[in-house]
Amino acid sequence: MSRKAAKSGDWERLTAAAQAASANAYAPYSHLRIGAAIEADDRTVYSGCNVENSSFSLTVCAERVALHCAVAHGARGFSRLVIYTLDAGPLSPCGACRQALVEFAPNLSIRSIGRGGLQREFDLAKLLPQAFGWPAGEASNQPEG
Repeated sequence: MSRKAAKSGDWERLTAAAQAASANAYAPYSHLRIGAAIEADDRTVYSGCNVENSSFSLTVCAERVALHCAVAHGARGFSRLVIYTLDAGPLSPCGACRQALVEFAPNLSIRSIGRGGLQREFDLAKLLPQAFGWPAGEASNQPEG
């Protein structure tokens, strides 16, 4: 199914999973409770929430928690991601999340839902043009020529 052909019910299923995950967020410092849900190529949905740490650099974003959960269960390709928070936003993925996501899904469609139900949509390839790849220059969304 092409990204444009995705049904609204598919996005609703991801949104519900991201919303449920946000309730489990551990965010005593930022007070931003964020949930994310990512859909694997086989349509399995994996979710995660942000987990903060008093040593701020050890904090892990909801998007990477969901991605890592999916990879731990054997998923390797993804089509869509929802980011959900009632505390701000809608938010775009941070740079670290963009790089982690592009490793598995350079053409990922992203929907972010924030305070008041406001929504934004992103294409990962546009959020992270010329992404880093290894060996150097081999990221799948690198422009040719």
